[in-house]
Amino acid sequence: MTDDAAPTTMHIGELADRTGLSNRTIRHYDEVGLLHPSGRTEGGFRLYTDTDLTRLLIIRRMKPLGFTLEQMAELLAVVDALEAADNDDRARLRGQLDVYIRDTEERRAKLEQHLGMADEFLGILRDR
Repeated sequence: MTDDAAPTTMHIGELADRTGLSNRTIRHYDEVGLLHPSGRTEGGFRLYTDTDLTRLLIIRRMKPLGFTLEQMAELLAVVDALEAADNDDRARLRGQLDVYIRDTEERRAKLEQHLGMADEFLGILRDR
């Protein structure tokens, strides 16, 4: 028995279904370098793995928080590097990740504030 089994793959349509994103959006992320398919079929169709799915879910979660494509690429590079880092690099990379954590906390707090305002506004409208 070997552990050399190929990872399970999916076509772009299944990846789109599993993430709630369009095929076009996924292709765009490929074009800008955020998400590359792990392989291709003999016919040239993109193939994605569960690792690609996880990466795309990170991207999907960053988008509504207003992160730029460049920031997404930087964070993904940090996440990728953390997996293979030695102790010295790990501390530096963890520091970069902590910056994103703080930034995300600030963005979340702003969204929470906006949600509170939206709830107040709905209350005003409903009271009319």
